[in-house]
Amino acid sequence: MRLTNDEIAKIRAVVQQALGERARVSVFGSRTDDSVRGGDLDLLVEADRAVANRAAMASRLEAELQLALGDQKIDVILIDTTVHQGALHASARRGAVAL
Repeated sequence: MRLTNDEIAKIRAVVQQALGERARVSVFGSRTDDSVRGGDLDLLVEADRAVANRAAMASRLEAELQLALGDQKIDVILIDTTVHQGALHASARRGAVAL
């Protein structure tokens, strides 16, 4: 996985600050492959409660993560207890690495 321990700690801190300590975060996509260079940071964030406005929260997380990690492309898929999970979520979970 192409994230430093410092980056992992910052990601977890931002997610837990926004969604609580029981929120889980995983990285998926190209950053899980050590042989690939570049690529955006794809994160799957799972809240243990309903989030009033998931789109706004996902955007907030992306912005706060950019501030914490530096300017880079970050994509957040946010799942809460109300989300009907489909193919996108299954695809993100496949090969995801928990942080």
